[in-house]
Amino acid sequence: MSTYAYDKDYLASKGMETVELKDAEGNSRVLVSPALQGRVMTSTTDADEGTSYGWINYKFIESGVASTSFNPFGGEERFWIGPEGGPNSWYFAPGKEQVFENWTVPAGIDTEPFEIVSHTGSEVSFRHAMHWTNASGHKFDIDVRRTVALVGRKDLSELLGVNLPAGAKVLGYKTVNTLTNSGNSAWDKTTGMPSVWLLGSFNPTPTTTVFIPYNKDFQGRTINDEYFGKVPADRLKVGDDGIIYFRIDGKCRSKIGLPKGSAKDICGSYDSAAHVLNILKYTLPEGDVDYVNGQWGHQDNPYGGDVINSYNDGPNDTGSIMGPFYEIETSSPGAALSRGESLTHTQYTIHIEASEEILADIVAKVFGADLGKISGMF
Repeated sequence: MSTYAYDKDYLASKGMETVELKDAEGNSRVLVSPALQGRVMTSTTDADEGTSYGWINYKFIESGVASTSFNPFGGEERFWIGPEGGPNSWYFAPGKEQVFENWTVPAGIDTEPFEIVSHTGSEVSFRHAMHWTNASGHKFDIDVRRTVALVGRKDLSELLGVNLPAGAKVLGYKTVNTLTNSGNSAWDKTTGMPSVWLLGSFNPTPTTTVFIPYNKDFQGRTINDEYFGKVPADRLKVGDDGIIYFRIDGKCRSKIGLPKGSAKDICGSYDSAAHVLNILKYTLPEGDVDYVNGQWGHQDNPYGGDVINSYNDGPNDTGSIMGPFYEIETSSPGAALSRGESLTHTQYTIHIEASEEILADIVAKVFGADLGKISGMF
């Protein structure tokens, strides 16, 4: 991981305009790109010389070559819309086989900028209008609103239900993401329903583990571990302690997901060498809601999708690799909306650098988990 100042200067040197959010002391900082859909490129707890937490794809940026399918700039949290695959996909044209050579990220979440609506020192809001057709040929008019805002230590302590001591370097921000049906037709299961899909890209290390609490009382499928073939047993453990452990080293392309009922509203990752704890907390509505299925190709259940996912990068079938990086992703339910109605998905991203003793106490209180077990699992 580089310093925050390095990444900020690097993006500026490549002509990439950013908006910087700061707290009153100037230590917590978040770097946001309007040109990349209000994307959080990176953040830090400790001003310019602090750790830069987001993964930035220097290799792609240095190439200077634009892609017609996907421009992978990286970034700590990017806004996408689901589902990725299946009959209601946004990433495949109607009638096209859902294979990699036909996969295209829509311009509205790849190359089109978001308009800044308001901007203060610690918050920025965007909007964008999208007019899309899904793989079933249904047309959608979607109004997007997105806000990125720093969250203070006191509010983070209340959110997590734990004291964040002075000895810990802490950064937190939230994104509030709203889809509004601005067309004339209702969105439902027959037309397909868009969902908010947030993807956070971070730097993998041999000492990083993603850990995700799950509902032990859930009677259905606990986890989907077959996105790119079954995850090897030495990289994934479903603990009887209610925690799923996923090895993150950027050396094995693999992905996991938890469906509604199994997922809780929080997850984490921990780098035991750097003593960095990352926490994601997000909107998880109760009741009769449906999550879209993002897997490519034929689907028996287009609304049996996952709430939260994690991805570990690694060589693909050709031996090439995009990163390496790792991702933690969260999704809203599918937006079943009539004209003028809206759906909002909110996510908090929190970074904490501290001693192992402090972090162990936080993990125990927030997750009911053992930091030593997380560190030693792989």
